[in-house]
Amino acid sequence: MSQKIRTKSAPAKASPRSGSKPVHFVLMVPQAHEVFVAGSFNDWNPGATPLSYIGHDCWVGEMCLPPGRYEYQFVVDGRWMQDRAAKETVLNPFGGLNSVVEVSANGAS
Repeated sequence: MSQKIRTKSAPAKASPRSGSKPVHFVLMVPQAHEVFVAGSFNDWNPGATPLSYIGHDCWVGEMCLPPGRYEYQFVVDGRWMQDRAAKETVLNPFGGLNSVVEVSANGAS
């Protein structure tokens, strides 16, 4: 069985901006070594926003985002994948699905 390697980075977190709301990202994935979230909020940079491993195959992160609609995917050991827990998905230009998070003035949904 492979050993878990924890990222040395802090959980994904952006500094709060006026009107920004916390958005929590959670991914359960066995045997991952590193997990990131990439989307319209970070110019789809696959290495910009790491999640933190908290044990039991669970990776978490938090970002503060201003109200808006954001598309994203997780990047697990270099492989892009949608968030199967997302309430909404949309087709992307590559024939796959992007997950969607909507941040209202009241917070993420």
